[in-house]
Amino acid sequence: MGLKSHKPYTPSRRHMVLSDFADITKSTPERSLLKGKKSMAGRNSAGRISVRHKGGGHKRRYRLIDFKRDKFGIPAKVASIEYDPNRSARIALLHYVDGEKRYIIAPSGLEVGTTLMSGPDAEPSVGNSLPLGKIPVGTAVHNIELIAGRGGQLVRSAGTVARLMSREDDFAHIKMPSNEIRLVRTNCYATIGRVGNVDHNNIVMGKAGRKRWLGIRPTVRGVAMNPVDHPMGGGEGRTSGGGHPQSPWGLLSKGKRTRDKHKSTNKYIVERRKK
Repeated sequence: MGLKSHKPYTPSRRHMVLSDFADITKSTPERSLLKGKKSMAGRNSAGRISVRHKGGGHKRRYRLIDFKRDKFGIPAKVASIEYDPNRSARIALLHYVDGEKRYIIAPSGLEVGTTLMSGPDAEPSVGNSLPLGKIPVGTAVHNIELIAGRGGQLVRSAGTVARLMSREDDFAHIKMPSNEIRLVRTNCYATIGRVGNVDHNNIVMGKAGRKRWLGIRPTVRGVAMNPVDHPMGGGEGRTSGGGHPQSPWGLLSKGKRTRDKHKSTNKYIVERRKK
């Protein structure tokens, strides 16, 4: 994947940096793997806004992604690399020898025509899925399961990568993209390699309209509001009210640990990302 800049024939074009989509080999998705996707616009089942700054945007169809990789021992050929409007990573269409088709998250360096496998006997090469107990120590992995058989839940966004640090009894030490070191059971599956579309973080939207196409609505700064609307609002001139940065409901937004001290999975975190 590469990036492209533009001639500044308008102010918004001057700083715009977008993907050149050179890695995409097919523009139309596989119809059998499509599903309708209703826009919730940040609202919950009661119709109340639970996530602010969402709404509008282009209509999307959801691509059914195989996070489980549970077709063990059946080889599949990579038919295409495609764009997915629902995630930052690219997706790869696999054609299995038994005739089934599935989408997976496309790792960096995966090419059309490559044969992939999943299962405990697969080779630890890019795109293959193996249990953590069968992957060599030091290997880069993504799409990691937290509970065996549930499907990959960790390290799925563009350019991210985790590393298998060591193994001890029934657990593997995984270094996450945040530098947190976490214990994951060795019977959980992970995919070899780094997630593709590595330059995603370098994209500059350039204009407000492009954000609106993605369904992202404008965000007003708290310091620009009145005291009745935000704890950081009000004051003569520019001031943040003398308090720490916080949300409209008073929750501290910088530095305060928000993880529950009594969470049952705390014992699986060996080293926090913030020491």
